[in-house]
Amino acid sequence: MSQSMPLPAAMLQRARDFAGPPAPARPAATVVLLRPGGASFEVYVLRRASTMVFGGLHAFPGGGVDRNDLPRTIRSDWPERLGVPEREAKAVVGAAARELFEEAGILLAGPAGDELVGDVSGDDWEADRVAVHRRELTMTELLDRRDLRLRDDLLFPWARWITPEFEPRRFDTWFFVAALPPAQTARDVSGEADRTMWISPAAANGLAMLPPTRAMLDDLSPYRSISEVAAASGERNAAAPVMPRVELTEDGGVLHL
Repeated sequence: MSQSMPLPAAMLQRARDFAGPPAPARPAATVVLLRPGGASFEVYVLRRASTMVFGGLHAFPGGGVDRNDLPRTIRSDWPERLGVPEREAKAVVGAAARELFEEAGILLAGPAGDELVGDVSGDDWEADRVAVHRRELTMTELLDRRDLRLRDDLLFPWARWITPEFEPRRFDTWFFVAALPPAQTARDVSGEADRTMWISPAAANGLAMLPPTRAMLDDLSPYRSISEVAAASGERNAAAPVMPRVELTEDGGVLHL
């Protein structure tokens, strides 16, 4: 990847003030949810509430990795795809599925074969979602109790970003893409957003967002279908982190990717 973008004013100031040492980067996972729409597809984005970190910015469902939540996976090549040992790789995949369930009410799971669960918006499912969100129940425990397995074969790794060293909160984030299950509906249930929407990658150009979110949408714009995106994922090296570099100039700053 080789592109540049101007730094927002607040990021520019933090970059100018930074004297080190950098904070450790916490592992995280984000899922770009896709559904058919228009001539190609749409992506699900939420706008973080003003009370949250990065308030007012648009993002995808995602959050930190729980290293102790290790779901059984269908794919066995996650260590190679993500560039970390097996235990860490499973935790990243589990976090991606959990955050998608917590923040959008979408569950990538099924009983057997190619089956997927249907509508998961009922009261009993909502009680489980809240319990997972509150860490009263792990995703592994939820799936075991309902005799389901994680459909991690429907998560397609796309990119890996590490927050620049000047930021006080840093993340080592794996980005995945996934198609909306046919019988499920994305819902604004995160409690962390003041707005959600489905929008085409091109139409999202005017939205306020951090560089990784913008880069993901730019990456997806050339594709005309979800199947094309899924196929392209297999050709990408999601284990190699994108390491942004900041160039400070007299009239501002540029983030080089």
